[in-house]
Amino acid sequence: MSPWSIWRKPLMPLAVGMPLLLLQVSAGQAQPTLLRLQRSKTAAEIDATGGMRGQGGNIYSLGSNPSEMGTSSYPNSASCLLVYNDGRYVLEKREEKAVGQPKVKTADGTLGADDLQQLKSILDSEEIKKITGLKAPEPPAGAQALREAETMEVQINREAGMQHFLTIKERFKTQATGTSAIATAPSTGMDTYLDNATPYRKALNPLVKWFEGVEKKSKSSLRESKPQYCTAMLL
Repeated sequence: MSPWSIWRKPLMPLAVGMPLLLLQVSAGQAQPTLLRLQRSKTAAEIDATGGMRGQGGNIYSLGSNPSEMGTSSYPNSASCLLVYNDGRYVLEKREEKAVGQPKVKTADGTLGADDLQQLKSILDSEEIKKITGLKAPEPPAGAQALREAETMEVQINREAGMQHFLTIKERFKTQATGTSAIATAPSTGMDTYLDNATPYRKALNPLVKWFEGVEKKSKSSLRESKPQYCTAMLL
């Protein structure tokens, strides 16, 4: 198993579990869920041997081979928004700077008619509807370490069924040209940036800006709470 596939492996249960979460949340609400969006960021130093360096982390085994290790890297953060068809919403923000000590805050409210209509117009974009089946980017040749990762997971409840996609941005440190021992080779000093949703960024920008607008408006209403909606991105 490559060290890069190790960090992506925990994302799979999250992607599978989110539809179930939507059903569970919606079951207790008068209106079904229109949108669930989660943005997660983490800083890491997963090297080419499968080890972990950098800002700390809770290392755990993914298999019998000692090299098959993953880590919940720190610091990491997540912002998760659920919007119901009637305009009600819940925003949850999660930050974890120490192992096993996440700080969670939540805000809720109701979107104004204009904000709700703007969101529906964005989601009804034909370009947004085309986004599906995004594959995780392939690490660059000579990748030495995964330094940063950012994901955005989106679920849109449509009449034809649930649309779901996961965008991934990564920053890798790469080895110098002509060297062979990846883990010990000198770095090029240059980082390589990957993005599996490059063709769709223009289409996604309005949704991202709308989401950031809700975050900004809700900042003063955030209050401490227990984790409920956001899931930490595991590395």
